Amino acid sequence: MKTAVGRSWYYRARRRVHVILDGGGHDWTTRYVHRALVTLVALSVIAVVLESVPEYDRKFNRLFHAIEYIAVVGFTIEYLLRLWSSPEHTPYAERTPVSARLAFIVSGSAIIDLLTILPFYLSFFITSDLRVMVLLRLLRFFKLARYSAGIRTLVAVMEAERKALVATAILLFGAVLFSASAIHIAEQDAQPEAFGSIPAAMWWAIVTITTVGYGDVTPVTVAGRMIASVTMVMGYVMLGLPVGIVATAFAEEIHRREFVVTWSMVASVPLFRTLGASSIAEIMRYLSAQSVPAGTLIVRRGDLAQSMYFIAEGEVEIELPNEAVRLGAGQFFGEMAILHKARRSANVRAVEPTKLLILDAYDLQSLIVRNPEVGEAIRSVAASRKELSAESQHGDMIEAELTQPAAPVEGDGVE
Repeated sequence: MKTAVGRSWYYRARRRVHVILDGGGHDWTTRYVHRALVTLVALSVIAVVLESVPEYDRKFNRLFHAIEYIAVVGFTIEYLLRLWSSPEHTPYAERTPVSARLAFIVSGSAIIDLLTILPFYLSFFITSDLRVMVLLRLLRFFKLARYSAGIRTLVAVMEAERKALVATAILLFGAVLFSASAIHIAEQDAQPEAFGSIPAAMWWAIVTITTVGYGDVTPVTVAGRMIASVTMVMGYVMLGLPVGIVATAFAEEIHRREFVVTWSMVASVPLFRTLGASSIAEIMRYLSAQSVPAGTLIVRRGDLAQSMYFIAEGEVEIELPNEAVRLGAGQFFGEMAILHKARRSANVRAVEPTKLLILDAYDLQSLIVRNPEVGEAIRSVAASRKELSAESQHGDMIEAELTQPAAPVEGDGVE
């Protein structure tokens, strides 16, 4: 019995470590650990860079060494914990613990983790100057990819488009080879030291195609200058291909993810849950985006409620009379306000930089007029909702929005 309890504790602890290191920032422990690791990466990289300045190295040598020791200890513990908890990683779920850990060791991120601490441990066995290992220490910079959705997306895009990128690399090498061969034929007699062979001419071809143009080697014959002109123009075309491929794929990936997130948020709102795909897609057309910094007052108590809000990123706090309720990404508030114009009886403030999607009551009313079946479905759901479910924290901010009628405003044209 004790053995079973012990093993259960062991698996719970391993799962918890995995969630903290590789999970999202949904709890404070994970957030603090991630922020601490990012800070450690930043400090260690800055220390490596400043250490190369003789003046700073003499003045802050002890500080740089202290940062290095702390970073190595922290990254070593991180690596060992990731190795221990790797059987909990979803791609390795079907493997045995040993197989999962071996797969983790040969993964790209684990190799970078190992290389970032390797110079320190090699110093115990190699007595030569390890300044040549500075590049390995600077690999810590790439550990930031774990905590940046943008970098992960870019890496995924480049992996997805690897065939197209390899094809452009082959074409680019072909262009270099052709230009080097042509300039070798045209300039070998005039400048044998620079263009005496195709390998020697390839330096000029690379510099010209990449539009760097150092000017250390230039053609002097008419034929050579004509070849150089064609090479320059060809360079613009060739270099634009991989940039265009990555940029287009990146934009499509971001758009696809935002579309899926927005669709799921709209479809989760009780008012819209019974609507079909075409109706939800049409509602999405009316959403407007707004980014607000931390501390911004989004909704003010006493204002006329005319919009509902979806939280795409960030977190907001609803200042209710007896408590403060926080809503995060994927949640929404004020959906009943688009049907019942009421006075807001609570403030809503951004806790951190927040990205909102806003649906105005006027836009929804326009949609209802053009599509009566949408209005019928929405009114049917609205009539069935009698109260706010405070436990879910996933809907209207206050029940008052459902029941309090909006007082006429002077000068608004209401008779």
